[in-house]
Amino acid sequence: MIEIKDVSHSFEIGKKGSKNIIPVLKNVSFSITKGEIVTIVGRSGSGKSTLLNIISGFIKPTDGEVWINDTLTSVLNESKFADFRLKNVGFIFQNFQLIPSMTAYQNVELPLIFQGMGEAARAKQTMDTLKRVGLNEYKDHYPSELSGGQQQRVSIARALVLNPPLILADEPTGSLDSDTEKDLLQFIKELNKDLGITFLIITHDDQVAQIGNRIIEIADGKVLEGVKQ
Repeated sequence: MIEIKDVSHSFEIGKKGSKNIIPVLKNVSFSITKGEIVTIVGRSGSGKSTLLNIISGFIKPTDGEVWINDTLTSVLNESKFADFRLKNVGFIFQNFQLIPSMTAYQNVELPLIFQGMGEAARAKQTMDTLKRVGLNEYKDHYPSELSGGQQQRVSIARALVLNPPLILADEPTGSLDSDTEKDLLQFIKELNKDLGITFLIITHDDQVAQIGNRIIEIADGKVLEGVKQ
């Protein structure tokens, strides 16, 4: 599903002629098989968010290769990676990233519009997905009219609506209270079990980290991988 091969990344800071090279990731390698839930943990500045952005295709690694579903994604240009993401990857964000001027229905429907799906098929798939996350009765509500947990479920529905084999989550419970977090983690487990979706979750929360089949720790840009017993 995902294979990271000797990935390194550095940022350049400073003006031309006086740039400093700041290494963030150093020869990172690991693989994730289909159907796993894997969590990546590490202190702020450890490189975990940079790694997620590289896997997502938003930045390119300085060195190394990223493979997703047998596709070498680290060489794709921005346009080709956007097409690849639309078919293969869903995203869940800490702050939901919902469009406030759109209803829950419209937020979930949006990826289907980008895909070019017809109106009737879009309507069915959008409503089926909202029903799956338990929000079909809230389809006409705007994000401001929903609780934090409900907004995150809309975000999950948007990630699910194209039936991606992989979902990447960046601190998915960071804006939720402890009870809502517990419910969301159980829901992720159910999605993984029922649909076989692979989850890669970035977190600093120990409770979230324990949801995974494996925990990958990043420290100083290097991977320290442990298998949860």
